Amino acid sequence: MLRIGIPVIGVTDIPRAAAFWTRAMDLVASEEWKSETWQTLNHADGSGRAIGLLRSTSRAEPHPRLHLDLFTDTTQEQQAEVERLVGLGAQVVDWDLYPPDPDFVVLADPDGNICD
Repeated sequence: MLRIGIPVIGVTDIPRAAAFWTRAMDLVASEEWKSETWQTLNHADGSGRAIGLLRSTSRAEPHPRLHLDLFTDTTQEQQAEVERLVGLGAQVVDWDLYPPDPDFVVLADPDGNICD
């Protein structure tokens, strides 16, 4: 039976990306499959793999066809998380596809990968 494993994010600097994503999402870096071109990040509670980081030489896309949606429960929590993630190195994106009254914020990770 086929199943989805983990989302993989292309990054130019694996140590920087691992530092960002582990702090942003309360993940832990794993030694599983670790190499100069790969880092697995697991859930801190031990429930398994969460994200794979793959070294990439291509630039992040301004309108990626696949991206991560990160959820909060309230608008206040969303604002606090945006501030926290920006403090960790994320960037607020001046995105040209926002609807008139968006209920989301588009951010880019330190490599420029889009998340909303």
